[in-house]
Amino acid sequence: MNIIEDLRVLAGDNNVIENEPMSKHTTFRIGGKADVFITPDSDKSLFACVEYVKNRNIPYYIIGNGSNLLVRDNGFRGVIIQLYKNFSDIKVKDNIITAKAGALLSSAAKTAMNNSLSGMECLSGIPGTIGGAICMNAGAYGGEMKDIVVETKVINNGKFETISNEDSEFGYRKSRIMAENMIVVETVIKLEKGSKEDIQAKMSELLVQRNSKQPVELPSAGSTFKRPEGYFAAKLIDDSGLRGFSVGQAQVSPKHCGFVVNNGGSTAKEVIELMDKVSQKVYEKFGVKLEPEVRIIGE
Repeated sequence: MNIIEDLRVLAGDNNVIENEPMSKHTTFRIGGKADVFITPDSDKSLFACVEYVKNRNIPYYIIGNGSNLLVRDNGFRGVIIQLYKNFSDIKVKDNIITAKAGALLSSAAKTAMNNSLSGMECLSGIPGTIGGAICMNAGAYGGEMKDIVVETKVINNGKFETISNEDSEFGYRKSRIMAENMIVVETVIKLEKGSKEDIQAKMSELLVQRNSKQPVELPSAGSTFKRPEGYFAAKLIDDSGLRGFSVGQAQVSPKHCGFVVNNGGSTAKEVIELMDKVSQKVYEKFGVKLEPEVRIIGE
């Protein structure tokens, strides 16, 4: 049996694709082909696929809906394991939500609202999955994942483990789960009982705010750079005269300088060149080093 046949046995025939364009699976709409693209639909198949590629030293990378990801133009030599549509169950019991790693934050927040549970309103507009949000302790409008997570089931060193909120060591856009390359399987979130109407109103208000300030109409990977301590990346970029600055079809958004957008047909090479030039200019002008928030993979 070859590798593809083995993986089809482990993940299911329809859940393994060869030479899959990653531009179809990132919100940037950019990226070359992955050798193998897998969409496991259970904890068991996820674990089996990860162990298979690890034991054979095959490069692999776990993605959600690709909202914080830039794949290089030559693609990814190895296996991409996507936890998204096939791995997105959300369950509710009282004020507790248990969500699989591939569930969208927006879907979890909507489920919370429909069950009159408050605490996810500020996170509802973030265009990522639960797994990615846990890894980087995603946050917006004064709230972060660390505020609501009870515990997270992960794959760590060849076994399933449950990591408490405290042991997750959440920080600004980081966690122990990300630092130690654990794979999020599902997380348990504790919320407060509230008024469905109030929750819905708050979510709508924040969505209007987000849509008016951010370039949601164009493909991007969200915030391109992390917030430097004591500064705002977008303001530094704007004050460096880079609003609307372009390299090819990649552009610093004129609407919000913290975003690099794909104006149509942009390549990863153009985005990376743009990011480098922005970082260089900001450092020359303000002496502040911008760190990418977007993850870059491939070759």
